Order: sequence, then C-alpha cells, then structure tokens
Amino acid sequence: MVPVVVLDRADQALPLARALLAGGIDVIEVTLRTAAGLPGIEALAGLDEMLVGAGSVVTPEHVDAVVDAGAEFVVSPGTSAAVLQQSAQRGVPAVPGTSSASDLMVCAAADVTEVKVFPAALLGGPAHIAALAAPFPQMRFMPSGGVSAATMNDYLALSCVPAISGSWMVAPQLLREERWHDVTTLATEAVQGARVALGA
Repeated sequence: MVPVVVLDRADQALPLARALLAGGIDVIEVTLRTAAGLPGIEALAGLDEMLVGAGSVVTPEHVDAVVDAGAEFVVSPGTSAAVLQQSAQRGVPAVPGTSSASDLMVCAAADVTEVKVFPAALLGGPAHIAALAAPFPQMRFMPSGGVSAATMNDYLALSCVPAISGSWMVAPQLLREERWHDVTTLATEAVQGARVALGA
C-alpha cells in the first residue's frame, strides 16, 4: 500500500506520516507536484519507521534533488531512460510509469522489473495489467491512478501485483483540515482489506 501524497505545506508531512504509521502503513510517496514536496521529503527523512519516496520525478535533476532531500526511492509517471540511469547512479530504486508494451520493453532493456501502471483505471484496470503481464512474466506491476478502496482488491488479486498506489487515505482535503484520525482510520481499513484479499 503506497499512499500518494500531495502536500500543500511541508509541516503537514510529519503528522501525516504518524497518522499513516498508526494505521499500519510504513511507506509514503511524496510527489513533486507542489513546492512543499521537496521540503516535505526532507522533514520525513529523519523518521526511521517510514520508507520515504518521491513521486512525479521526471528529470535526472529531480532525482538528484529528491535523493539529496532523503528520498529512498523514486516514482515517475512515465518511462525515462535518463531518470532510470540517474537513479541507478545515485543508488536508489526507480519505479517508472508504464502504460504500454513499448514502455515495458524499455524497462526490460534497463533490467527494471518493478513498474507502475499509470493511469491504471483509465487504461482498463486489472484486465489491462493482466494482458501486459502475459508477455512480460518477469514484471511486477503497481497500479496507480484511479485506484480506490472499492477496486484495490481487484488489482491485488493478480499475482503480478505486489502493491497498489492510491490517494484516498491521504486526500488533500484531509490534509488541509488536519483530519489525522480519519487518515489513520482509512489507512487501517485499507491494510485490513488488503490482508483479506491476500489471505494474510
């Protein structure tokens, strides 16, 4: 379960992370969609219990900036050989966004076996991922974009999907209103639902 976070303010980062941890989620993807993203990553870097990643990473310069800020992995909306190369040089895992077999061929050539599917819901949901997985049995897919509490188990039912990416438990309104208890509740429900889906 990878929450995708868009911060309005950097000071939202720590209380949000603590709310997620209380709900059983110990990984977070802070996007670079706002100016608060980078300082938010810096604020979270000292939180040992949380695996902190950066999202919306689209250039090699972004890779350097987020790694310098403390990000432990990077996620991109698309596939960029330059981003993959820079991530490898900086020693951090990169999860490129894919939407087609052509994207997956680029990833395979770079020895990348864990990818994001974006925007998953608009591309056709689990059926789209199942179709892509057939000629790429080595790939593991993380659906992102339009994934919800109602659909997450449909994705997790696929053996090639080890994780999902979503934002419903960290919706911007929850952050703006500092409804940390609601974040914890939604995170707890998501984790419990995933465990049921996986038979854990």
